[in-house]
Amino acid sequence: MDNGSQHTSEPSVAALLGGIVNDVKDLLVQELALTTLEVHDTLRRAKSAAIALGLGIGVVAIGGMLLMLMLVQVLAAYTAIPLWGCYGIVGGALVVLGGVLLAMGKRQAEEIDVVPQRTLETMKENVQWLTEQTTCNRTSTTPVTRSRTPVRP
Repeated sequence: MDNGSQHTSEPSVAALLGGIVNDVKDLLVQELALTTLEVHDTLRRAKSAAIALGLGIGVVAIGGMLLMLMLVQVLAAYTAIPLWGCYGIVGGALVVLGGVLLAMGKRQAEEIDVVPQRTLETMKENVQWLTEQTTCNRTSTTPVTRSRTPVRP
């Protein structure tokens, strides 16, 4: 008995587009969450580097002041070795320590990745996948599946 309605097993174009839109929305939410976590990690590492740089600058400044006091003592006393010798030893040690701290902070700051490469690669992959989804042959009956290889740290 034919009642005039045709039952098709293929989803309509509107249903396919709705599914793609939902997939895109879910993907963007997940990408935003991942980017937020990566930004928090980057900020944590930047804070650590800034603390090391700040300590290094402070120690070098103190060492520089002591070296200047040493120079003043040398010029004032000209031959009073014990007083300015002590200033020189302490000031020189502080400058060396500050230089080491500055080098450590600089190295930590250079290791900070402002734009995480993994996020950029994932975004490019998502754009490529979306392009493939929107330009695929509409008459094909085989569903297009997205195959993702896991990203390894």
